[in-house]
Amino acid sequence: MAAAPALAAAAAFPDRRPPVAQRRFVSRAVEREIVRVRRLIADPKLSAMFANCYPNTLDTTVKMGVVDGRPDAFVITGDIPCLWLRDSSAQVKPYLHLAPHDADLRRLFRGLIARQARCILIDPYANAFMEDPSAKTDLDWSLHDRTEMKPGVAERKWEVDSLCYPMRLAHEYWRATRDKAPFDALWADAARASIRTFREQQRKDGPGPYRFLRASDRSTESMPLDGYGNPSRPVGLIHSGYRPSDDACIYPFLIPSNLFAVTALRELATVAHEARGDTALANDAMALAAEVAAALDAHGRMRLPDGSEVWAYEVDGFGNVLFMDDANVPSLSSLAYLGCVPTDDPLWRRTAAAAWSGHNPYFFHGRAGEGIGGPHVGLGQIWAMSVIVRAISGADDATVRACLRTLRDTEANTGFMHESFDQDDPRQFTRHWFAWANGLFGELIVQLADTRPALLGASL
Repeated sequence: MAAAPALAAAAAFPDRRPPVAQRRFVSRAVEREIVRVRRLIADPKLSAMFANCYPNTLDTTVKMGVVDGRPDAFVITGDIPCLWLRDSSAQVKPYLHLAPHDADLRRLFRGLIARQARCILIDPYANAFMEDPSAKTDLDWSLHDRTEMKPGVAERKWEVDSLCYPMRLAHEYWRATRDKAPFDALWADAARASIRTFREQQRKDGPGPYRFLRASDRSTESMPLDGYGNPSRPVGLIHSGYRPSDDACIYPFLIPSNLFAVTALRELATVAHEARGDTALANDAMALAAEVAAALDAHGRMRLPDGSEVWAYEVDGFGNVLFMDDANVPSLSSLAYLGCVPTDDPLWRRTAAAAWSGHNPYFFHGRAGEGIGGPHVGLGQIWAMSVIVRAISGADDATVRACLRTLRDTEANTGFMHESFDQDDPRQFTRHWFAWANGLFGELIVQLADTRPALLGASL
């Protein structure tokens, strides 16, 4: 409570939330959480940013409806009016701990789990979907893609993590609420389709049904070799056409996504067993997880020039490896945040340290701060997401405090997170409305309020 005067000082920083009447979704539990956490934040600007960012998904991106007499939730990514399986799952994660105390939030989660299941059943290879399942894409960049575009699909970039995130959301909701309502036959059908798609993309018997070509002046937008991707040797890992940045993979086995798949499949098995008593589904998920885990042990590691062993970013099964990291989650840096490894795991700590160093061609350091970017928006562009994930997984207060200062000082007086900011000039940024980054920042502050309140209550 000693930090409560910061609430008054925060008035100097604008409230950027929509007027109450214009908010898309209101949760009393979330509003109480904002008040609770702000009382612990000494820095007035950080306090105001939390109040803007934490409810941003609910304020601006949720559209509730009813399908077949049950809740439906369509959650857009922000400045693109489509639902990404990855983004929508991550956007609502910061509210999961409040769901047991708020029936409206439970309705939102039930609706999103069902919407994601219907999307997966439209096309498990798609990453983004239209609100109207009968509508053709209206995204300019997707209109002429050479792939099997179905009604309801906004973009069809095959990304392993697109199917991992709904598994994670289902598990986290089940763990928080023990509510069986979302885990019906529809959900189970989508889960089976996800496992089937993962197995197809192990490519043991040929390239499988997915290919993707796009006319673009950016090589990261299309897949080589007639849209099937670069060559690989079947070793049990799952091919990913694209990274979570929506950039094409160089080597088809994206290691962070395969590690996430192992964890997500095990979580899927837990829900199938506990919420449905579906032993066959649980066993299928566990069997695939075990196979991919063994392949990761055999093929997922590499040595840096200094001889240290780390997780690779991408491999091809022939022995070729790539070390880098991209800010988008799953990344090598985010493996502990995702629960794929313990935070004190020596292999991961070496990997994360290398990702935050000159070993990573997409690690940038400038006058505005340091962090990881990626090819998606170019060199010298630091993604706020990378700084947030580092703070969430931070081993010491000094690291977390430095990350908070960077986040506070690079929002360009907007009150929100962005996709990326220039390493030397944070006034140069991409995406003014990126709900995932806003929610992730809010998640970090809530975590610190619960685990390191003294850090929030001290001066940065």
